[in-house]
Amino acid sequence: MLKKILVFTDLDGTLLDHYTYQTDDATEMIATLKLNAIDIIPNSSKTLPEISLIREQLDLFSPFIIENGAAVFIPINYFKQQPADTLEQGKYWVKSFSKEKSYWLQLLNSEASAYQHLFQGFSEMSNEQLAELTGLSIENAAMAKQRQYGEPLNWLGDDLQKTEFNNLMHHLGANVLEGGRFLHISGHCDKGLAQQWLTELYLQQDLQEQDAQITVSAPPSTSSLDNASTTLPNTSSLLPLQQALLQNNESNKQVISIAMGDGKNDIAMLEQATIAVQVRSPVHDFPPLSRTEHVYQSHLYGPAGWTECLNKILSSTQIY
Repeated sequence: MLKKILVFTDLDGTLLDHYTYQTDDATEMIATLKLNAIDIIPNSSKTLPEISLIREQLDLFSPFIIENGAAVFIPINYFKQQPADTLEQGKYWVKSFSKEKSYWLQLLNSEASAYQHLFQGFSEMSNEQLAELTGLSIENAAMAKQRQYGEPLNWLGDDLQKTEFNNLMHHLGANVLEGGRFLHISGHCDKGLAQQWLTELYLQQDLQEQDAQITVSAPPSTSSLDNASTTLPNTSSLLPLQQALLQNNESNKQVISIAMGDGKNDIAMLEQATIAVQVRSPVHDFPPLSRTEHVYQSHLYGPAGWTECLNKILSSTQIY
């Protein structure tokens, strides 16, 4: 029985170039993953509209995680049954892990007034201001502002003030995650918790019941991507890692998760996964991890580093 391999990936600075937001250096690897029925699962601080656009551009049909683990979105009928504790929202089954944005905005306004001159929230910015700050287009900046579960802050103070602010927010019950550009205020959720929940769901749904012939079909859609599928014709087409997992029973894992990220807000997902990939950033060092086993660090930046490490992992016959 072929074990399922999942690639959970951060977007900004990882699959998307930090400066250009392009994925050009990852194009061939994305095609390879699709060909080999390896799900690419965005796990990002981005919003639903932002990730929906990227999934459309990359022809992805898998579930995804928004706003630093605040919610998992699963296309309806992607799994055989609707998962417990999910609600139907549009064309998705949704599992939420955080209170809505309005709660955190009220908390910031009522309890953090002493610090309000030290940050600027997305809710305060115009689309034009956010576009100038991030390098996004006006349209993409508008999508970035459509947050459901938290509020990103552009921090204007120093590190000591930031530590004091973080301590206050933690005391008030908020979670503060530091991404590549912003502080993110939300509930006690993170990319690792959401990733763990979704990984366990793959196990429960028996998607690992595969052998030499594997077919993964896209869920129903009204787009031009309807009924897309990825087929592995025979075991000789499998990647070396898939071959090793198929032929060797040493691993007791039915799902092998690969988490890929570059920022501090990726630490939880990197710690939780079977394999952790730290993608080199042009603007900061690798965040420290507690784990030392099955950790890869890229030499190249962004999507080039993403491809570099996946090539190493998938070309290996190491058993996890």
